[in-house]
Amino acid sequence: MKYTFLVNPKSRSGNGGMIWKLIEPELKKRRIDYEVLFTKYERHATELVRELTSDGEEHILVALGGDGTVNEVVNGIQYPEKLTFGIIPTGSGNDFTRAAKLPTEPMKALENILNPGKIVPLDTGIAVTDQKEYHFAVSTGIGFDAAVCHQVASSKLKRVLNKLHLGSLTYLGIALQRLLGDKPVEAELILDDGEPIAFKKMYFAAAMNHPYEGGGFFFCPQAKTDDQILDVIVAANISKLKILFLLPTAFFGKHVGVKGIYIYQCKKAEIHTKEARALHTDGEPVEVGNSLTAKLRAGQIKLMVP
Repeated sequence: MKYTFLVNPKSRSGNGGMIWKLIEPELKKRRIDYEVLFTKYERHATELVRELTSDGEEHILVALGGDGTVNEVVNGIQYPEKLTFGIIPTGSGNDFTRAAKLPTEPMKALENILNPGKIVPLDTGIAVTDQKEYHFAVSTGIGFDAAVCHQVASSKLKRVLNKLHLGSLTYLGIALQRLLGDKPVEAELILDDGEPIAFKKMYFAAAMNHPYEGGGFFFCPQAKTDDQILDVIVAANISKLKILFLLPTAFFGKHVGVKGIYIYQCKKAEIHTKEARALHTDGEPVEVGNSLTAKLRAGQIKLMVP
């Protein structure tokens, strides 16, 4: 079967195109049957994947990009169960790759795609806001973590650190900055249409399909990518000083069980805030609003892993 490579040449501050120039000769050397599609603008990958998968046939799709490219891919998939997916990561956060324990070195990632150890099912999620419906692979959230994502998206610091291969530090630096400046909000969480859980001072809430988000924060260590269950983390009713000290420990999952950190599991999560807050899907800023509903899509895609 033919491989379709979806290449974001601007990923990793423009290195995505250079990495493809290393990958393509190997495909030709091995006489691999492939086609390549290049993304040319924001959300172009979504359009390309929607067109590719609309025929309802089996496809092998390989994305060369970061979490943002993966997000655009899942927003375009029409028949999840018909898609076999692989990734050659070129982003700065790479939470998708981290959670799936995929190789990050381009040639090793290619080898995993051409000769995968196994192919496993993978959930993808649906996020419904006040205005629109989005899909996600890693997580969706509202509040502080989404505000960080909004700022990272336009950060000059990220571009500089990417060139030094330290892109994940962008998230930590901006997270500390936003923590000091942003105010918590009154909110409620509804799990599986149950009784509302109220929070007087919520900093953020995230519904997670993967254990990591935000460039390596190990927010939901128990999250599994194939169990049709969402893990939800809420940070609330806690002082900013304590959050400040807890944030670095979240890289190692040491925040779990600490007062002010709430973790739940559910099929569907609704989050409503008294005041509008930033929202994200897979670290991509989507809008500002008061409501976020997260659930998992019924069909699972197939992921190539070592």
